[in-house]
Amino acid sequence: MDNFFVHPNIAEAQTLSTDFYLKEEYYQQAKEKIFANSFHFIGDTEKMKEKGWVTPVNLLDNYLDESLILTRDMQDQLHCLSNVCTHRGNLMVEHPCKVKDIRCSYHGRRFQLNGQFLSMPEFKEVHNFPSEADHLTSLPLHQWGNLLFTSLKKDIDAPRFFKEMSERVGWMPLHEFTFRPELSKDYIVDAHWALYCENYLEGFHIPFVHADLNSVIDYGNYTVELYPYSNLQLGIAKEGELVFDLPSSSPDFGKKVAGYYFWVFPNMMFNFYPWGLSINIVKPLAINKTKVSFLSYVWDESKLRQGAGGDLNKVELEDEAVVQNVQKGIRSRFYTHGRYSVTREMGTHHFHRLIAAFMNA
Repeated sequence: MDNFFVHPNIAEAQTLSTDFYLKEEYYQQAKEKIFANSFHFIGDTEKMKEKGWVTPVNLLDNYLDESLILTRDMQDQLHCLSNVCTHRGNLMVEHPCKVKDIRCSYHGRRFQLNGQFLSMPEFKEVHNFPSEADHLTSLPLHQWGNLLFTSLKKDIDAPRFFKEMSERVGWMPLHEFTFRPELSKDYIVDAHWALYCENYLEGFHIPFVHADLNSVIDYGNYTVELYPYSNLQLGIAKEGELVFDLPSSSPDFGKKVAGYYFWVFPNMMFNFYPWGLSINIVKPLAINKTKVSFLSYVWDESKLRQGAGGDLNKVELEDEAVVQNVQKGIRSRFYTHGRYSVTREMGTHHFHRLIAAFMNA
């Protein structure tokens, strides 16, 4: 029997059981059932401009905690590899650097920048060596513009997660978007990671929680589109507010689009504004604690701090307050399930359906 069930008909459905947010066993199970079976943002090509460059990446600190390396080999090909030496499990690359090959500092095992085994001292007498197991594990690497993504499972198809988003806003010159660390920030939220995501996935709360955002967004024309592993909330601007200058090739040409709010299962948000892109990565730290990283990529400096994406910090703090109150509320013995607004909570229902499918698999 499935531990979690969310009815496919939103009008009939109840929300996920509060057990999912409160029981440590489900928090731990989600690590392998959900996060290890999905794609993750791991940075951009600015880290890897030159041949020979290697950069360590730790995937979801304190949760998946998987040590990886991004490399650009001498044939100018990008790779995502395990950062664990196949001899004794030593972590090899600790800092970004430029090298000809990867050398383990423990016993001198060497690898090509594509992960293939090169050499190992004192191993002439070892039988059946080297074998396939002596190469570094190579992981799928998906590139969209200058953004890079990977998955811990080799057989996961990236278009299942990113196809609809890349098609919808593919007219934007993503390779021109520049990461701005001074405009980026981490937030610590005292709540379960999924509570933060489901709040993002519905615009229902905007009039009640985000007064400033509500003043520029036409709430009556706020729409949600569902895809297999992602969805889009399309923010339409009120008259006179900042909007995209959409090309005729865009399916939204003629609309006053203030923001594209894409969510990709399970924990990535891509918020496109006329000034650029705010990527929000939701990172579980504990069953009741989450880090949310806001990463700003600027396209048009002149439009910063205007429109729907004008004050992301204020919107975030308003969301935090609500989500942290929900974390406290779901501990009540008087609450185990809620219901969905058929017209406003399609995104949250979709999210819960995916969680149930992954957790029950």
